[in-house]
Amino acid sequence: MASDSWTKEFQEAARLADDIEGRIAEKNGLAPHSSEGTRIVSATRRKLTMLNTKLDRLESLLQSGPLKATISEKEFNRRQEMLLNIRFKSKQMAASLSSSQSANRANLMEGGIAPVETSRTKGMDNSGLVNLQRQIMREQDQDLEGLEETVLSSKHIALAVNEELDLHTRLLDDMDQSADVTNNKLLAAQRRLGFLNKNAGQGWSLLTMIILMVVIVVLVLVLFKLL
Repeated sequence: MASDSWTKEFQEAARLADDIEGRIAEKNGLAPHSSEGTRIVSATRRKLTMLNTKLDRLESLLQSGPLKATISEKEFNRRQEMLLNIRFKSKQMAASLSSSQSANRANLMEGGIAPVETSRTKGMDNSGLVNLQRQIMREQDQDLEGLEETVLSSKHIALAVNEELDLHTRLLDDMDQSADVTNNKLLAAQRRLGFLNKNAGQGWSLLTMIILMVVIVVLVLVLFKLL
């Protein structure tokens, strides 16, 4: 069971590495200094941190006594090699991301994109411009984190609304079922009342006939005595 859990976590780490690789490729296909590229870089950094955390956990689990005792030496070495390969891939992606950012910043500072003088940059030397660029990047990262929190909050609200709608739907279904049951009971009660009324009518008719017969017999007896 522990071995299966390790394999499942490794597959999740591998999928995360593939996702990071795809994001870096997407970022490289965008125009330099685009807002979308900045967003992708910030998100990719966080995903790289998550990947390294997962790899550290997998390494720790693999070296632990319980798991190590359940697998063969050959399987242990195979998993070690799997971890080394994905760690190497993670380092390559981190280096690619850093070199891409460094190149973009160098182009920005060296004239790859013509700088525009603003009230914030007026009177600044190269060092000041570099510090301002770093500050702007920090602000962008903070904005992206705030946007991510807003999106997550909206997602939670949407899930809560969906659960509330599901609850209301179930309550309406229960009301419909209760109404059907009540209607069936009313129909059954109406049938029973009709049956009772019919039997009651027949009973009164029979009683009337008996009374008439008794009256006739009495009249015959009286006439017989009189005669």
